[in-house]
Amino acid sequence: MGSQQARRIAALLVAALLAVLAGCSGSSTESSPDEEAAAPTTVAAASVSVNLADRAVDVAPTAPLQVTVTGGELGEVTVADDAGAEVAGSVEPEPADPSTVVWTPETELDYGTSYTVTATAANASAEETTATSTFTTVTPETLSTPGIGPLDGTTVGVGMPIRVFFDEPVADQAEVERHLLVTSSTPTDGVWNWVRDDEVHFRPSTYWPADSEVTLEADLYGVDFGEGVWGEKDRTISFSVGERHVSVADAAAHTLTVHDGDQLVQTFPMSAGDAENPTHNGAHVVLEKFADITMDSSTFGLAVDAPGGYRTDVQYATRISNNGEFVHAAPWSLADQGSRNVSHGCINLATENAKWFYDFSQPGDVVEVVNSIGGTLTAADGDIYDWAIPWAEWTAGSALS
Repeated sequence: MGSQQARRIAALLVAALLAVLAGCSGSSTESSPDEEAAAPTTVAAASVSVNLADRAVDVAPTAPLQVTVTGGELGEVTVADDAGAEVAGSVEPEPADPSTVVWTPETELDYGTSYTVTATAANASAEETTATSTFTTVTPETLSTPGIGPLDGTTVGVGMPIRVFFDEPVADQAEVERHLLVTSSTPTDGVWNWVRDDEVHFRPSTYWPADSEVTLEADLYGVDFGEGVWGEKDRTISFSVGERHVSVADAAAHTLTVHDGDQLVQTFPMSAGDAENPTHNGAHVVLEKFADITMDSSTFGLAVDAPGGYRTDVQYATRISNNGEFVHAAPWSLADQGSRNVSHGCINLATENAKWFYDFSQPGDVVEVVNSIGGTLTAADGDIYDWAIPWAEWTAGSALS
């Protein structure tokens, strides 16, 4: 082979090698794995919202304040009043919706005050989103704090209902009733009954279980009673139910039988109301006691000097209704006790028997009057005629029935 031919072969080999190298090192549209990892990605911003609309007015100070987050995690929630002072509070998850939390203040929000809630949330890239809402709580025309009986810390008999007295008729009775919670150490089937538009009572279907503890939580702050009236504050009272004292005054048999629990402890001869002034039938409740009292017929509209009128000093008087009915000492009717009804509606006893009953009785004890020719206790007879109302009728008196 000549030198010229050898050079041509060598040139061809070099050209072929360069072509191969060019093919291996040519450009490509595909990215390497490292290049793909380094490429930027877009993360959607978190969404955060507050359930109270911005500029909302007339908001109840107890209205729940909820914050909902989607596409991120909740950061801080703050609430400040119109002076800029932050209100202490805490957040808890809403059990039914994991994307929502409820903010609860350590102390209740005020009436007639503006508040601003600020909530932040961050997405996966730690980018924050903020939502704010300013709302104003309602300014009531009237604030109401009801009275409650029994009084806190007292002990009462098995017939004493819980009574809540309002300053004026309640327009939204259902809303108020929802915020009256009764619990007892021995559970009962008790129900509220609006005996009047400004008064609601609670009792079980039968007398309270003896030796039990009862609590009423009247959570009425921030509750709309209707017609511009709002609850002024919350109240909680607790009382004890003592021993079961139930007596039966039989106007036909002219006897008062007294039970202490299941045991019959006394049977007294008595005289009930006469034909013109019959004692009312039904379960009466002991209200108060007087060692000495002057009874005056003018207190219920009968003049002292009118036929049948009277003004008399009596001893050991145990009031069993607000219509003038008492169990009391009546030495002037001893000859009639056990045989005839001659009183103006009271239960007459001998002095020593009236004293025993006076000492035995406590507010809330029950005296069931039976077989009288008079009618049955009604609202006209005073505060507590509750046990004379049939249970079906009683439960129908609930605003939530």
